[in-house]
Amino acid sequence: MTQSKEANIFFLFGATGDLARRKLYPALYNLYKKQQPFAVIGLARRPHNHQSFRDLVADSIQDFVAQDTDLTDFLDTFYYHPLDVNNLEAFVSLKDLSDKVDRKFNLQGNRVFYLSLAPRLFKQVTGNLKKAGLTHDNGWKRLIIEKPFGHDLESGTELNESLHAVFKESEIYRIDHYLGKEMIQNIQVVRFANPIFESVWNNRYISNIQITLSEQLGVGERASYYDQTGALLDMIQNHMLQLVSLTAMEPPSRFATEDIRDEKVKVLKSLRLFNSDEVKEHVVRGQYEDGTMSNGESVIGYKKEENIDPESKTETYVAARLFIDNYRWAGVPFYIRTGKRLAERSAQITVQFKDVPKNPYFYNFNELSSNLLTIHIQPDEGISLKLNAKRYSQESDTIPVKMKFCNNCEGKPDAATAYERLIEDCINGDSTNFIRWDEVAFSWTFVDAIAKAWREENIPLETYPAGSMGPKASDDLLAKEGFHWWDISKVDKN
Repeated sequence: MTQSKEANIFFLFGATGDLARRKLYPALYNLYKKQQPFAVIGLARRPHNHQSFRDLVADSIQDFVAQDTDLTDFLDTFYYHPLDVNNLEAFVSLKDLSDKVDRKFNLQGNRVFYLSLAPRLFKQVTGNLKKAGLTHDNGWKRLIIEKPFGHDLESGTELNESLHAVFKESEIYRIDHYLGKEMIQNIQVVRFANPIFESVWNNRYISNIQITLSEQLGVGERASYYDQTGALLDMIQNHMLQLVSLTAMEPPSRFATEDIRDEKVKVLKSLRLFNSDEVKEHVVRGQYEDGTMSNGESVIGYKKEENIDPESKTETYVAARLFIDNYRWAGVPFYIRTGKRLAERSAQITVQFKDVPKNPYFYNFNELSSNLLTIHIQPDEGISLKLNAKRYSQESDTIPVKMKFCNNCEGKPDAATAYERLIEDCINGDSTNFIRWDEVAFSWTFVDAIAKAWREENIPLETYPAGSMGPKASDDLLAKEGFHWWDISKVDKN
């Protein structure tokens, strides 16, 4: 992608928060090193001044900066403005500051508003931006918002309407950092640039597709938020369904932003909606209990975590069998799973191809392994393909062999971070890797049916020991069809 050189002011709401310190300031520093011109105005309730804010930024990026690097020029582009989002006068004074910064750095009125805030504040913030005249200038304006985009379809629609009162849909960038990861952006290349895969990317040759996003960490500092949300809303509604849509989409007519997003929407529209009985059959929810992690650490169960209700029914794990009812995928199950306190930290997509016919008169091989194509998203980044080959002997024995490409192995340069990529895309005006409203709406339609069944029906909450790969019911979900999870730590051995 061509690097943008369009100057802009980057308004960062939530500038003293955890996301800003861990992800956004390192991303902005990397863009600065690419000579991307910008100035940053940090906004939060805490009483910083310009210098103390710059000290916070410097501390946040110290692990990404070579020793003795002079950061003066970079830090001089950062300003701070204490802000109560309910105080319109604070927005008026913010406009005065932004006008001064714009003139000083010749930023041409271009503005990115990044709301690293609780979604309940979005309407108030965008409304006050408009009232204070911050959204009216000669340059372009763009709004980046973090998930969750509501807590169901109704609240998501209300949020969307409030944003559209200030910003056009083309100016709204709903960020999902998974879409900025290297191997997520590689899915389309793997498929559409390799005829050997695209020609068999259908129900004639694929038996099932498995998508895993597993975490070793517990809820940590997000406990209060997580107990009101759970894995279904925190991971399935956004990250997981985005991966499903990217994996299953049809080739777009053109590799242009809206054409790609149109194909993703078609997948989400084709997801089979479950009634209450089908939710019981196709979806598993679980919650972790006391257990031992792979490093030998003993950890407490979810209900014993700080700031968690001891009677909580919130799920920390979800597995589901999805069906995409279109011509390409009819009959192929998509298995998804995500959870906390699991045995491994990983994200991967595994495509299992159909086995060769069992015909002893045609061949006399020993037991064959399934052909697997795996897209490794994290912590490893790459692609592996598992095939069968003849063992080096006079017999007809076969052995599984694997071809593997590693994108982040030792000795290779670090790729751009997900947030760096996505912020740069926004500055470029490229919304391909951001989420359009209709994607959000169809995702909520699918997830709301599951949430409704969980609220109204007597559907059990399974348990699993921390350090495992989830409840037994998750394994049973695949066993019904004669499949099993390709466990992350064993995928090279099975």
